[in-house]
Amino acid sequence: MPTYVAFLRAINLGAKRKFPKADIVAATEAAGGTDVATHINTGNVRLSIPLRSRAKVEAALEAAYLQHTGFEVPTVVYTPAELRAIAAHARELSEARPTLERHYIYLLKSAPNPERVEAVVGASDEVNEVVVRDRAAHVLLGAGYVAGNVDPYRVERSLGVVATNRNLNVVSTLAEKWC
Repeated sequence: MPTYVAFLRAINLGAKRKFPKADIVAATEAAGGTDVATHINTGNVRLSIPLRSRAKVEAALEAAYLQHTGFEVPTVVYTPAELRAIAAHARELSEARPTLERHYIYLLKSAPNPERVEAVVGASDEVNEVVVRDRAAHVLLGAGYVAGNVDPYRVERSLGVVATNRNLNVVSTLAEKWC
């Protein structure tokens, strides 16, 4: 049975979008997932499920999460191999920039339009940079990073793709732990 890693967007942000880990596990199991595991309370889920299409896995999870929570939970799914590749690329990018202050990875639900990618990447400057590869956009923030300013490039809106972000540590940890 295939294994996937799912990233849930916009949960546990404020009083109205609470989705505790135990509830995530229950809803994932209701969608047909087995061997379900979570990591921290930001919506990181590993599961096995007989579905073989990423789109079908996302749809099944989103339907179960909506039924369980009463609100939509956009979900971005990767295979372990895809997540491993994203983490390896992220480490390469960070290692090449020793003065980097923050590295956020936007996990994209679908591949972005090349023209939109070009525009976002083109907004990079000598201190901050956006690198897009496949379904991951890396926001590399250098000196002058302002705490709380996670997305100065408005990646999700600029690329026109549903996305959720995680920092380098979370993506690297999940790749090591689950892939």
